[in-house]
Amino acid sequence: MNSAEKGVLPITRAQSSDPAEITWDGPDDPENPLNWPTSRKIPITLLVSLAQLICISTASVVAPALPQIASDLGLGELESQISFSIFILGQAFGPFVIGPLSEVFGRKPLWVGCTAFYILWNSLCPVGKSKPILIVGRLLSGAGASCGVILSGPIVADMYHVKDRGKSLALAGLFPYLGPALGPIIGGLASQHLSWPWLFWVMSISAAVVVLAGVIYLRETYAPMILHKKAIRLHGKSTRSSAQDHLWPKIRVSLQRPLRLLIFRPVIQLLALALAVDFGIYILVLSFFARVFTDQYNQDTTASSLHYIAIGLGTTIAAQAGGQAMDILYGYLKRRQPEGHAPTPEFRVPLLLIGFLMGPIGLFWLGWSAQARVAWIMVDIGAAIFTIGSFVGSQAILAYLLDEFGGHAASASAAVRMLSNVFGFAFPLCAPQLFDGLGYGWGNSVLAFVWIGVLFPVPVLLWFGGAQIRALGKRES
Repeated sequence: MNSAEKGVLPITRAQSSDPAEITWDGPDDPENPLNWPTSRKIPITLLVSLAQLICISTASVVAPALPQIASDLGLGELESQISFSIFILGQAFGPFVIGPLSEVFGRKPLWVGCTAFYILWNSLCPVGKSKPILIVGRLLSGAGASCGVILSGPIVADMYHVKDRGKSLALAGLFPYLGPALGPIIGGLASQHLSWPWLFWVMSISAAVVVLAGVIYLRETYAPMILHKKAIRLHGKSTRSSAQDHLWPKIRVSLQRPLRLLIFRPVIQLLALALAVDFGIYILVLSFFARVFTDQYNQDTTASSLHYIAIGLGTTIAAQAGGQAMDILYGYLKRRQPEGHAPTPEFRVPLLLIGFLMGPIGLFWLGWSAQARVAWIMVDIGAAIFTIGSFVGSQAILAYLLDEFGGHAASASAAVRMLSNVFGFAFPLCAPQLFDGLGYGWGNSVLAFVWIGVLFPVPVLLWFGGAQIRALGKRES
């Protein structure tokens, strides 16, 4: 059990002039987010979840309108694909600033500020119908939008005990896991009736409403920041001066933390590679999915975009059933743990294995169903199976990180997600050549073989050697 679970988190001398520790007023202190009533926790969780849905949907909402955007802006095929994927590239680098700064200034200021940054640049994307503005705007709006992805997990972890990790992540994933499916559906329907600039502005308006609600209702959840404010109340201006003297060194250390974790911690490198391949293949599937139904089944844009419902169904099942399964497996393994032994992050590995087994099954099913032009529902079933596997795997990785890195989970998540977003940007660029050259059957089979070769060893390594891998590089990072 870590210090947050015990309800005692010390404030360093950089935060308090009092040499004594500033702690909670006992294990039932109402200021401790772990003790907040459910009536407060659930609305906060749903609020950050809804904001994340809007930001994630922005990545894919333009997919059905890409031909129209390319025509208006004179984009070639590669440029068109870059304008779609570069939003995800922005999400690779935003977390390196957002994650560590949330451990200095708290979750709420970063969440509000970065979401507002996303709104600004997303709104500018279609202005003047300019190719450079569109690409720069997508890149920077992606960086701002990454706050939802990088902070939702830590915000939820701040409020819920480890034993409820699955339940809390299922609640946090209620909305955002629908984003990749809702984006193309909304984009497909809207592009039939609105000009494409409105795809960006509708998302910005929606995000602005949620941010306004967050300014009013969202409370700070990061325990060290809450205790820091408590120290200020107790010790007054001297504490403020001490904190200010140490602020810039603290920011420098925090900003270096994700990179140091990525360089020195093999467990971060292993999880980063696993999540990168998982996410890269998922985004690649997302980018060509509608094309399957226009190429193989001669469906129009609106009809083909509705098939993303299958992906939405898969993400919903992954979030809810995966969350429940996570807590059940955790409880089972904890009961089997010898007396006096604490639970470990490896309790998340069985769920990781389930997800990684389902991923290639879905890819084979999806690809060969499309290749043979069997009933379109078979393609949708394959996509749903693949999506469940992909998201259950990423859900288990996030839980593993939260368990292992505790108060620095945002920095650890930033380190892990950097590579995944780079892959998410690069993989879709290969989609036209892959499927034009190999067809949907062998094209998806290649993806499945890559998945098997890279991801299958990860749960084995973590289950049998997780403690040793986690111990490597701790002192250097």
